Amino acid sequence: MNRRTMLSALAGALPAARLWGAGVSPGLKITRVETVYWKSRDEVPWWPHWTWVRLHTNEGVFGMGETYPRNETEATLLHSAVARGLLGKHPGDIERIWKDLYVTFDFQITGGAEMRVLSAIDLALWDLLGKTLQTPVYRLIGGKSNPRVRLYNTCFPYKYDFLREPEKIMGELIEQRGIRAIKVWPFDGAARRHGGQFITSEEIEEALTPVRKLRDAFGDKIEILIEFHSLWNLTSAIRIAKALEPYHPMWLEDMLLPGNFAQYRRLAESTSLGLTAGERMAGKMQFQSFLESRTPRYVMFDVCWCGGLTEARKITAMADAYELPFAPHTAGGPLLFHASTHLSTAMTNCWIQESCQRFYEHDWPAMLVNPLMPKEGAIEAPEEPGFGMTVKPEVWSDKRAVRRVTEL
Repeated sequence: MNRRTMLSALAGALPAARLWGAGVSPGLKITRVETVYWKSRDEVPWWPHWTWVRLHTNEGVFGMGETYPRNETEATLLHSAVARGLLGKHPGDIERIWKDLYVTFDFQITGGAEMRVLSAIDLALWDLLGKTLQTPVYRLIGGKSNPRVRLYNTCFPYKYDFLREPEKIMGELIEQRGIRAIKVWPFDGAARRHGGQFITSEEIEEALTPVRKLRDAFGDKIEILIEFHSLWNLTSAIRIAKALEPYHPMWLEDMLLPGNFAQYRRLAESTSLGLTAGERMAGKMQFQSFLESRTPRYVMFDVCWCGGLTEARKITAMADAYELPFAPHTAGGPLLFHASTHLSTAMTNCWIQESCQRFYEHDWPAMLVNPLMPKEGAIEAPEEPGFGMTVKPEVWSDKRAVRRVTEL
Protein backbone atom coordinates (compact mmCIF):
# COMPACT_ATOMS: atom_id res chain seq x y z
CA MET A 1 0.00 0.00 0.00
CA ASN A 2 1.55 3.33 -1.04
CA ARG A 3 1.24 6.55 0.94
CA ARG A 4 -1.62 7.96 -1.14
CA THR A 5 -3.62 4.71 -0.88
CA MET A 6 -3.06 4.57 2.87
CA LEU A 7 -4.25 8.16 3.39
CA SER A 8 -7.32 7.49 1.24
CA ALA A 9 -8.13 4.44 3.35
CA LEU A 10 -7.78 6.44 6.55
CA ALA A 11 -10.00 9.19 5.18
CA GLY A 12 -12.67 6.61 4.42
CA ALA A 13 -12.42 5.02 7.87
CA LEU A 14 -12.66 8.22 9.89
CA PRO A 15 -14.93 11.26 9.68
CA ALA A 16 -13.06 14.03 7.90
CA ALA A 17 -13.26 16.35 10.93
CA ARG A 18 -11.43 13.74 13.03
CA LEU A 19 -8.27 14.00 10.95
CA TRP A 20 -5.57 16.47 11.92
CA GLY A 21 -6.05 19.67 10.00
CA ALA A 22 -9.38 18.67 8.47
CA GLY A 23 -12.15 21.13 9.18
CA VAL A 24 -9.77 23.94 10.18
CA SER A 25 -9.86 26.61 7.53
CA PRO A 26 -6.60 28.48 6.83
CA GLY A 27 -8.73 31.63 6.74
CA LEU A 28 -10.18 31.14 10.22
CA LYS A 29 -9.49 34.16 12.42
CA ILE A 30 -10.53 35.73 15.70
CA THR A 31 -12.90 38.63 15.10
CA ARG A 32 -14.37 39.36 18.52
CA VAL A 33 -13.23 39.08 22.14
CA GLU A 34 -15.93 39.07 24.80
CA THR A 35 -15.84 38.96 28.61
CA VAL A 36 -18.73 38.26 30.98
CA TYR A 37 -18.70 38.35 34.78
CA TRP A 38 -20.88 39.23 37.76
CA LYS A 39 -19.87 41.82 40.36
CA SER A 40 -21.26 39.82 43.27
CA ARG A 41 -21.42 36.05 43.65
CA ASP A 42 -24.55 36.47 45.79
CA GLU A 43 -26.73 38.38 43.30
CA VAL A 44 -27.62 35.41 41.08
CA PRO A 45 -28.65 31.82 41.84
CA TRP A 46 -25.44 30.18 40.59
CA TRP A 47 -22.86 31.86 42.88
CA PRO A 48 -20.46 33.11 40.16
CA HIS A 49 -16.92 34.13 41.03
CA TRP A 50 -15.22 33.89 37.66
CA THR A 51 -14.70 35.74 34.39
CA TRP A 52 -15.73 34.03 31.17
CA VAL A 53 -13.91 34.80 27.93
CA ARG A 54 -15.39 34.04 24.52
CA LEU A 55 -13.31 34.20 21.36
CA HIS A 56 -15.54 34.52 18.28
CA THR A 57 -14.41 33.81 14.73
CA ASN A 58 -15.32 34.83 11.20
CA GLU A 59 -16.82 31.36 10.65
CA GLY A 60 -19.32 31.58 13.50
CA VAL A 61 -17.55 29.21 15.90
CA PHE A 62 -16.56 30.48 19.34
CA GLY A 63 -14.36 29.13 22.09
CA MET A 64 -14.87 29.71 25.79
CA GLY A 65 -12.30 30.27 28.53
CA GLU A 66 -12.45 31.08 32.22
CA THR A 67 -10.41 32.48 35.07
CA TYR A 68 -10.97 33.89 38.57
CA PRO A 69 -11.28 35.52 41.13
CA ARG A 70 -10.40 39.17 40.27
CA ASN A 71 -13.13 39.57 37.69
CA GLU A 72 -13.00 43.28 36.94
CA THR A 73 -9.20 43.33 36.94
CA GLU A 74 -8.96 40.36 34.58
CA ALA A 75 -11.58 41.67 32.16
CA THR A 76 -10.02 45.14 32.09
CA LEU A 77 -6.54 43.75 31.46
CA LEU A 78 -7.78 41.53 28.66
CA HIS A 79 -9.50 44.33 26.77
CA SER A 80 -6.88 47.02 27.43
CA ALA A 81 -3.72 45.02 26.74
CA VAL A 82 -4.54 41.75 24.99
CA ALA A 83 -7.72 41.72 22.90
CA ARG A 84 -6.50 43.89 20.02
CA GLY A 85 -3.48 41.64 19.61
CA LEU A 86 -5.73 38.58 19.28
CA LEU A 87 -7.99 40.00 16.60
CA GLY A 88 -7.13 38.65 13.17
CA LYS A 89 -5.03 35.77 14.56
CA HIS A 90 -5.67 32.17 13.54
CA PRO A 91 -7.01 30.52 16.74
CA GLY A 92 -5.33 27.23 15.87
CA ASP A 93 -1.88 28.71 16.48
CA ILE A 94 -2.15 27.95 20.18
CA GLU A 95 1.53 27.54 21.08
CA ARG A 96 2.54 30.71 19.20
CA ILE A 97 -0.19 32.80 20.84
CA TRP A 98 0.73 31.41 24.27
CA LYS A 99 4.43 32.14 23.91
CA ASP A 100 3.94 35.63 22.52
CA LEU A 101 1.61 36.59 25.36
CA TYR A 102 3.89 35.04 27.98
CA VAL A 103 6.96 36.89 26.72
CA THR A 104 4.98 40.13 26.77
CA PHE A 105 3.65 39.47 30.27
CA ASP A 106 7.05 38.42 31.59
CA PHE A 107 7.95 42.10 31.79
CA GLN A 108 4.86 42.69 33.94
CA ILE A 109 5.42 40.16 36.76
CA THR A 110 4.01 36.99 35.25
CA GLY A 111 1.95 35.01 37.73
CA GLY A 112 -0.80 37.43 38.70
CA ALA A 113 -3.64 38.80 36.61
CA GLU A 114 -1.51 38.47 33.46
CA MET A 115 -1.15 34.73 33.84
CA ARG A 116 -4.82 34.31 34.74
CA VAL A 117 -5.82 36.16 31.56
CA LEU A 118 -3.40 34.05 29.51
CA SER A 119 -4.94 30.93 31.05
CA ALA A 120 -8.47 31.99 30.05
CA ILE A 121 -7.41 32.78 26.49
CA ASP A 122 -5.60 29.47 26.17
CA LEU A 123 -8.64 27.52 27.37
CA ALA A 124 -10.84 29.37 24.89
CA LEU A 125 -8.46 28.47 22.05
CA TRP A 126 -8.55 24.77 22.92
CA ASP A 127 -12.34 24.83 23.22
CA LEU A 128 -12.53 26.56 19.83
CA LEU A 129 -10.20 24.02 18.21
CA GLY A 130 -12.28 21.13 19.52
CA LYS A 131 -15.49 22.71 18.27
CA THR A 132 -13.96 23.42 14.87
CA LEU A 133 -12.85 19.79 14.55
CA GLN A 134 -16.10 18.51 16.13
CA THR A 135 -13.93 16.61 18.61
CA PRO A 136 -13.71 16.58 22.44
CA VAL A 137 -10.52 18.19 23.68
CA TYR A 138 -9.26 15.06 25.42
CA ARG A 139 -8.96 13.45 21.98
CA LEU A 140 -6.71 16.30 20.85
CA ILE A 141 -4.28 15.96 23.77
CA GLY A 142 -3.78 12.22 24.07
CA GLY A 143 -7.06 10.35 24.06
CA LYS A 144 -8.76 8.36 26.79
CA SER A 145 -6.01 7.25 29.19
CA ASN A 146 -8.43 7.35 32.12
CA PRO A 147 -12.04 6.70 31.04
CA ARG A 148 -13.17 7.47 34.61
CA VAL A 149 -11.47 10.08 36.79
CA ARG A 150 -11.56 9.49 40.56
CA LEU A 151 -12.84 12.41 42.66
CA TYR A 152 -12.52 13.86 46.13
CA ASN A 153 -14.89 16.39 47.68
CA THR A 154 -13.88 19.84 48.89
CA CYS A 155 -16.29 20.97 51.58
CA PHE A 156 -17.48 24.37 50.41
CA PRO A 157 -20.41 25.68 52.52
CA TYR A 158 -23.49 23.65 51.65
CA LYS A 159 -25.66 21.37 53.81
CA TYR A 160 -23.40 20.59 56.75
CA ASP A 161 -20.45 22.22 58.55
CA PHE A 162 -17.36 20.06 58.11
CA LEU A 163 -16.00 21.22 61.48
CA ARG A 164 -19.03 19.84 63.31
CA GLU A 165 -20.58 17.20 61.06
CA PRO A 166 -17.99 15.94 58.58
CA GLU A 167 -19.32 12.39 58.87
CA LYS A 168 -22.70 13.55 57.50
CA ILE A 169 -21.02 15.05 54.43
CA MET A 170 -18.95 11.93 53.83
CA GLY A 171 -21.85 9.57 54.42
CA GLU A 172 -24.07 11.40 51.94
CA LEU A 173 -21.33 11.46 49.31
CA ILE A 174 -20.66 7.75 49.67
CA GLU A 175 -24.34 6.89 49.44
CA GLN A 176 -25.34 9.24 46.63
CA ARG A 177 -22.14 9.74 44.61
CA GLY A 178 -19.80 6.93 45.57
CA ILE A 179 -17.11 9.50 46.51
CA ARG A 180 -14.83 8.24 49.28
CA ALA A 181 -12.35 11.10 49.71
CA ILE A 182 -12.90 14.40 51.51
CA LYS A 183 -10.84 17.58 51.98
CA VAL A 184 -11.21 19.75 55.09
CA TRP A 185 -9.25 22.66 56.61
CA PRO A 186 -9.73 22.53 60.41
CA PHE A 187 -6.47 24.34 61.27
CA ASP A 188 -7.32 27.62 59.51
CA GLY A 189 -9.05 29.18 62.54
CA ALA A 190 -5.93 28.92 64.68
CA ALA A 191 -3.78 30.22 61.84
CA ARG A 192 -5.87 33.35 61.47
CA ARG A 193 -5.94 33.97 65.21
CA HIS A 194 -2.15 33.91 65.47
CA GLY A 195 -1.06 34.98 62.00
CA GLY A 196 0.22 31.48 61.32
CA GLN A 197 3.10 31.99 63.75
CA PHE A 198 2.19 29.46 66.45
CA ILE A 199 -0.44 26.94 67.51
CA THR A 200 -1.14 25.63 71.01
CA SER A 201 -1.64 22.00 72.04
CA GLU A 202 -5.25 22.79 72.85
CA GLU A 203 -5.81 24.24 69.37
CA ILE A 204 -4.25 21.19 67.77
CA GLU A 205 -6.62 18.92 69.68
CA GLU A 206 -9.60 21.04 68.66
CA ALA A 207 -8.57 21.00 64.99
CA LEU A 208 -8.15 17.23 65.05
CA THR A 209 -11.80 16.72 66.08
CA PRO A 210 -13.32 16.50 62.55
CA VAL A 211 -10.44 14.28 61.44
CA ARG A 212 -11.11 11.90 64.34
CA LYS A 213 -14.84 11.88 63.56
CA LEU A 214 -14.15 10.84 59.98
CA ARG A 215 -11.74 8.08 60.96
CA ASP A 216 -14.03 6.81 63.73
CA ALA A 217 -17.00 6.69 61.36
CA PHE A 218 -15.34 5.26 58.24
CA GLY A 219 -11.96 3.90 59.25
CA ASP A 220 -9.56 3.37 56.36
CA LYS A 221 -12.41 3.03 53.84
CA ILE A 222 -12.07 6.74 52.99
CA GLU A 223 -9.26 9.15 52.19
CA ILE A 224 -8.86 12.37 54.18
CA LEU A 225 -7.07 15.36 52.67
CA ILE A 226 -6.05 18.37 54.75
CA GLU A 227 -5.88 21.89 53.26
CA PHE A 228 -3.86 24.67 54.95
CA HIS A 229 -4.19 27.58 52.49
CA SER A 230 -0.47 28.47 52.94
CA LEU A 231 -1.17 30.06 56.33
CA TRP A 232 1.62 28.55 58.47
CA ASN A 233 5.32 29.06 59.15
CA LEU A 234 7.67 26.07 59.02
CA THR A 235 7.86 25.44 62.77
CA SER A 236 4.09 25.31 63.19
CA ALA A 237 3.67 23.23 60.03
CA ILE A 238 6.07 20.57 61.34
CA ARG A 239 4.21 20.41 64.65
CA ILE A 240 0.82 20.05 62.93
CA ALA A 241 2.10 17.41 60.53
CA LYS A 242 3.37 15.29 63.43
CA ALA A 243 -0.03 15.53 65.15
CA LEU A 244 -1.79 14.36 61.98
CA GLU A 245 0.39 11.32 61.29
CA PRO A 246 -1.71 8.84 63.35
CA TYR A 247 -4.74 9.66 61.14
CA HIS A 248 -2.98 8.89 57.85
CA PRO A 249 -4.32 11.68 55.63
CA MET A 250 -3.62 11.27 51.93
CA TRP A 251 -1.83 14.61 51.81
CA LEU A 252 -1.12 17.92 53.51
CA GLU A 253 -1.83 20.72 51.05
CA ASP A 254 -0.23 24.17 50.88
CA MET A 255 1.13 24.29 54.41
CA LEU A 256 3.64 27.03 53.49
CA LEU A 257 3.60 29.80 50.94
CA PRO A 258 5.10 28.58 47.66
CA GLY A 259 8.49 29.87 46.60
CA ASN A 260 10.86 28.91 49.41
CA PHE A 261 11.28 25.33 48.26
CA ALA A 262 14.27 24.67 50.53
CA GLN A 263 12.00 25.13 53.55
CA TYR A 264 9.33 23.01 51.90
CA ARG A 265 11.99 20.33 51.61
CA ARG A 266 12.66 20.56 55.36
CA LEU A 267 8.93 20.10 55.98
CA ALA A 268 8.85 17.05 53.70
CA GLU A 269 11.79 15.51 55.55
CA SER A 270 10.11 16.05 58.93
CA THR A 271 6.99 13.95 58.29
CA SER A 272 5.98 10.61 56.84
CA LEU A 273 2.91 12.25 55.25
CA GLY A 274 2.81 13.31 51.62
CA LEU A 275 2.83 16.99 50.67
CA THR A 276 1.19 18.71 47.76
CA ALA A 277 1.21 22.30 46.56
CA GLY A 278 1.07 24.23 43.32
CA GLU A 279 -2.42 25.66 42.86
CA ARG A 280 -0.97 29.13 43.57
CA MET A 281 1.94 28.65 41.19
CA ALA A 282 2.04 29.76 37.55
CA GLY A 283 4.14 28.48 34.67
CA LYS A 284 6.31 25.42 34.20
CA MET A 285 9.45 27.16 35.44
CA GLN A 286 8.07 27.51 38.97
CA PHE A 287 7.04 23.87 38.87
CA GLN A 288 10.49 22.87 37.67
CA SER A 289 12.04 24.42 40.77
CA PHE A 290 9.42 22.78 42.97
CA LEU A 291 10.04 19.36 41.45
CA GLU A 292 13.80 19.76 41.71
CA SER A 293 13.43 20.39 45.45
CA ARG A 294 12.15 16.80 45.80
CA THR A 295 9.33 18.12 47.98
CA PRO A 296 5.94 17.10 46.57
CA ARG A 297 4.46 13.64 46.52
CA TYR A 298 1.56 14.95 44.42
CA VAL A 299 1.65 17.87 41.96
CA MET A 300 -1.29 20.26 41.97
CA PHE A 301 -2.16 23.11 39.60
CA ASP A 302 -5.17 25.09 38.45
CA VAL A 303 -5.63 25.32 34.67
CA CYS A 304 -7.27 28.77 35.10
CA TRP A 305 -4.14 30.07 36.86
CA CYS A 306 -1.08 28.08 35.77
CA GLY A 307 -1.18 29.07 32.10
CA GLY A 308 -4.14 27.15 30.74
CA LEU A 309 -4.26 23.71 29.19
CA THR A 310 -1.11 24.33 27.13
CA GLU A 311 1.05 24.84 30.21
CA ALA A 312 -0.80 22.30 32.36
CA ARG A 313 0.05 19.55 29.85
CA LYS A 314 3.73 20.42 30.17
CA ILE A 315 3.55 20.46 33.96
CA THR A 316 1.95 17.00 33.99
CA ALA A 317 4.70 15.74 31.70
CA MET A 318 7.34 17.18 34.02
CA ALA A 319 5.66 15.51 36.99
CA ASP A 320 5.61 12.23 35.08
CA ALA A 321 9.34 12.52 34.46
CA TYR A 322 9.75 12.66 38.26
CA GLU A 323 7.46 9.61 38.62
CA LEU A 324 4.84 11.76 40.35
CA PRO A 325 1.08 11.98 39.85
CA PHE A 326 -0.91 15.18 39.45
CA ALA A 327 -4.19 16.18 41.09
CA PRO A 328 -5.84 19.27 39.54
CA HIS A 329 -7.40 22.00 41.66
CA THR A 330 -10.97 22.77 40.50
CA ALA A 331 -12.51 24.96 43.23
CA GLY A 332 -13.53 27.62 40.70
CA GLY A 333 -16.04 27.83 37.88
CA PRO A 334 -17.65 25.13 35.74
CA LEU A 335 -15.29 25.44 32.77
CA LEU A 336 -12.36 24.83 35.11
CA PHE A 337 -13.96 21.53 36.08
CA HIS A 338 -14.73 20.58 32.46
CA ALA A 339 -11.24 21.45 31.22
CA SER A 340 -9.56 19.66 34.13
CA THR A 341 -11.64 16.55 33.45
CA HIS A 342 -10.43 16.50 29.83
CA LEU A 343 -6.82 16.81 31.01
CA SER A 344 -7.24 14.14 33.70
CA THR A 345 -8.83 11.84 31.13
CA ALA A 346 -5.98 12.24 28.67
CA MET A 347 -2.85 12.24 30.83
CA THR A 348 -1.70 8.91 32.25
CA ASN A 349 -0.42 10.13 35.64
CA CYS A 350 -3.63 11.55 37.13
CA TRP A 351 -4.05 10.56 40.80
CA ILE A 352 -7.37 12.16 41.74
CA GLN A 353 -9.38 15.31 40.87
CA GLU A 354 -11.11 17.84 43.09
CA SER A 355 -14.89 18.34 43.06
CA CYS A 356 -17.33 20.41 45.12
CA GLN A 357 -20.73 18.98 46.02
CA ARG A 358 -22.30 22.42 46.20
CA PHE A 359 -21.26 23.24 42.65
CA TYR A 360 -22.52 20.17 40.80
CA GLU A 361 -25.69 19.80 42.88
CA HIS A 362 -26.75 23.43 43.33
CA ASP A 363 -24.95 26.04 41.22
CA TRP A 364 -24.15 24.38 37.90
CA PRO A 365 -27.62 22.89 37.24
CA ALA A 366 -28.97 26.46 37.50
CA MET A 367 -26.69 27.71 34.74
CA LEU A 368 -25.64 24.81 32.51
CA VAL A 369 -27.61 22.73 30.04
CA ASN A 370 -25.37 19.71 30.70
CA PRO A 371 -23.58 19.87 34.08
CA LEU A 372 -21.12 17.07 34.79
CA MET A 373 -22.34 14.80 37.60
CA PRO A 374 -20.18 12.36 39.58
CA LYS A 375 -21.21 8.72 39.54
CA GLU A 376 -19.66 5.84 41.47
CA GLY A 377 -16.94 8.12 42.80
CA ALA A 378 -15.75 9.34 39.42
CA ILE A 379 -16.44 11.63 36.49
CA GLU A 380 -16.26 11.07 32.74
CA ALA A 381 -15.24 13.65 30.15
CA PRO A 382 -18.12 14.73 27.91
CA GLU A 383 -18.12 13.57 24.30
CA GLU A 384 -19.38 16.88 22.88
CA PRO A 385 -16.93 19.00 20.84
CA GLY A 386 -14.46 21.21 22.68
CA PHE A 387 -14.81 21.07 26.44
CA GLY A 388 -18.45 20.09 26.00
CA MET A 389 -19.97 22.75 28.27
CA THR A 390 -23.19 24.53 27.22
CA VAL A 391 -24.42 27.57 29.14
CA LYS A 392 -28.15 28.21 29.35
CA PRO A 393 -29.25 31.16 27.15
CA GLU A 394 -30.80 33.01 30.10
CA VAL A 395 -27.43 33.07 31.84
CA TRP A 396 -25.80 34.84 28.89
CA SER A 397 -28.66 37.34 28.76
CA ASP A 398 -28.79 37.97 32.52
CA LYS A 399 -29.07 41.73 33.02
CA ARG A 400 -26.82 41.69 36.08
CA ALA A 401 -23.86 40.43 34.06
CA VAL A 402 -21.06 42.83 33.17
CA ARG A 403 -20.18 42.48 29.48
CA ARG A 404 -17.43 43.97 27.41
CA VAL A 405 -16.55 43.38 23.75
CA THR A 406 -13.54 44.21 21.59
CA GLU A 407 -13.91 43.44 17.89
CA LEU A 408 -12.52 44.10 14.45
